[in-house]
Amino acid sequence: MKLAVFDLDGTLVDSAPDIHAALDRVMAARGLAGFARAEVTAMIGDGAKVLLERAFAARGRDYDPAAFDAFLADPASEGAIASRPFAEIPEALDALRAEGWRLAVCTNKPVAMARALLGSLGLAERFAAIGGGDSFPTRKPDPAHLLRTIEAAGGDPGRSAMVGDHRNDIRAARGAGVPAVFVGWGYGPLAMAEGAPVAARPADLPGELRAALHRLRA
Repeated sequence: MKLAVFDLDGTLVDSAPDIHAALDRVMAARGLAGFARAEVTAMIGDGAKVLLERAFAARGRDYDPAAFDAFLADPASEGAIASRPFAEIPEALDALRAEGWRLAVCTNKPVAMARALLGSLGLAERFAAIGGGDSFPTRKPDPAHLLRTIEAAGGDPGRSAMVGDHRNDIRAARGAGVPAVFVGWGYGPLAMAEGAPVAARPADLPGELRAALHRLRA
């Protein structure tokens, strides 16, 4: 069975509006200024704790551990209020399944938040496994996070590919010996592709993933 493993934030879902709102509320509760959207998207990709560490550092403050629980408890973190799948993502996922691909998610987002987000968007049932940032002892860019997610989905690294918008996705894939496809619509700049093929739009994913497995076999 072929397996396509997806990053979540910035790859499948435009979740920046909700992450931004929750982060600004956490900061405001501590008397700190909020952020512009571009500042928030630049901080996304390494999980909620690192996001908060970066936010506090940007305001010249030490990380407040209590902020993590406040962030997770924020209504915008519990599901999709303003978050939406990127245009063409549901259709691309359906096209991949029609071609015989099994699907999984490997994200540094806490797994409960990832499941809640995907469930509220009606996407959760498409995925055989969701490997969150707290599902295993390691997380991206450690390749073990990806390999454990592949295992949880019943996949084989030799027939799997990673799709993401961050250097963590590319580096995890390379460390695991798995081909990667970088997405051109996400939060990470194209430089983060680090030479991986780039899908310009979700409709390109089936072709790019077929090519990725072909290169791996070659």
